[in-house]
Amino acid sequence: MNQNVRDFVTEKVNELLNAPSCCAEAKAAAQNWLDAVGTDKEADASRSLIEELEMDIMPVDGLIAFADSEAGAKVFGAETAKKAAAHGRELKAAGAKYCDCPACAASEAILKKKTEIL
Repeated sequence: MNQNVRDFVTEKVNELLNAPSCCAEAKAAAQNWLDAVGTDKEADASRSLIEELEMDIMPVDGLIAFADSEAGAKVFGAETAKKAAAHGRELKAAGAKYCDCPACAASEAILKKKTEIL
């Protein structure tokens, strides 16, 4: 990958690591990628990062369904879950494909560079 892409991905990986909504598995893949940059392990770490992000990024329909569920109410609290579902509907109406929380936004930005990363 060229240096401009590496710099961009590094920035987004750091955003992912700092996102409160980032799961432990994505944080581990992100840190592994940072640790591997510039080494002979970079290609494998890049594949692992992409695989993890593809599994973790939340489609907007998934956000809406989760926020509208009992499980969503338990995780977010009833009022916040309602707001999250409404926000998801706004995102969907605007044409968004994914949740726009900090972790999903960073993941989406990284995944848009997938072909350049791999």
